[in-house]
Amino acid sequence: MMRRVFLSLILSLFFLLPAMAEDSAPLMKIEPLTVATDGDATMFTVEIADTPASRERGLMFRQRLPEKHGMLFDFGQPREVEMWMKNTNIPLDMFFIRPDGTIAYIAENTVPQSLDVIGVREAVKAVLEVPAGTAKKLGIRPGDRVYHRIFGDTQ
Repeated sequence: MMRRVFLSLILSLFFLLPAMAEDSAPLMKIEPLTVATDGDATMFTVEIADTPASRERGLMFRQRLPEKHGMLFDFGQPREVEMWMKNTNIPLDMFFIRPDGTIAYIAENTVPQSLDVIGVREAVKAVLEVPAGTAKKLGIRPGDRVYHRIFGDTQ
């Protein structure tokens, strides 16, 4: 009897561990970020995606993203960036940010699970993903400024 329970436990672990590994993502750095508009400034808490693996994973498989939280994709050197919503379950606003911290383009209310390419034909240093509706709610527009250490400024 004991041997059968032990064997059952081993087999369960054999099948469960790979599934658990797929759902778990490595912990990311959490940092503050501020977006300044003409009339206000809003602080966000963002996860930093600054490695190929973390940028590839992004916000995939998440079921929710709290208000004033997001993910900052740091591409290091400025370049043209293309994003998509594959395996992303929540609608997002995406801010494409120039090396000087100004917002070049905003893709609002992106469609979950879409494979449509979302991007801008301009070299950007980063993309900030926040819950859909954030840009409209806070009046954030292209030209507004993002303050974070990757743009060479402090908050």
